[in-house]
Amino acid sequence: MHLAGIPVDPDATTARDLLRGELTNPVYHDSPTLFERFVRWFTGLFDGLVVPGVSGVWGAVLVVAGVLVVAGVALVVSGPLRRDHRRTAAPVLDQDDTRSAADLLAAADQQARAGDLSGASLDAFRALVRRCEERALLDDTPGRTADEAVRALGAPFPGYASALDHAGATFDAVYYGRRPSDRSTYDGIRALDDALAATAPQLPAARTPVVGTLS
Repeated sequence: MHLAGIPVDPDATTARDLLRGELTNPVYHDSPTLFERFVRWFTGLFDGLVVPGVSGVWGAVLVVAGVLVVAGVALVVSGPLRRDHRRTAAPVLDQDDTRSAADLLAAADQQARAGDLSGASLDAFRALVRRCEERALLDDTPGRTADEAVRALGAPFPGYASALDHAGATFDAVYYGRRPSDRSTYDGIRALDDALAATAPQLPAARTPVVGTLS
């Protein structure tokens, strides 16, 4: 690259033209690279860019630096927010809730008949978790969240991992009022509970699978 004739402080247009002119050198044409195409695209983003008090490509550099700073701040802030959401997620079963899976299903059915499909869906999911505790597939852990429950059940029931994730997300969404429940939501959770109850879980050899009893 020849430096003679290049302004000491080029403006944005001059700097862009100089960069494009350098890329016309035959040495680049022998094997064009993705980098060359990226440079051409990138310089085009700043056509007409004017930063008051700052000339040339330094204005573009400042803009890019600002974007990177904003992106970095967003990443730093979003991490604690996600962790805070996990900490504040509601437990599936309260510590003083000693109802059996059968009791929870009966409560769910009663609410469904009364038209309270949100309450019915929540208790149906609680029944699913309680049944898995009764089968020794889940430890009796106070304060377990829906996400923690479905993740733990994904190992013994790999074929239902996706359905479990969906059911857990539905529990949180209904519990926090982000979405209403309907009959299909309730029936879906009940069907998943029945399917798990009739399925022998995949467990380490040292443990004996227990097949649940359908209600």
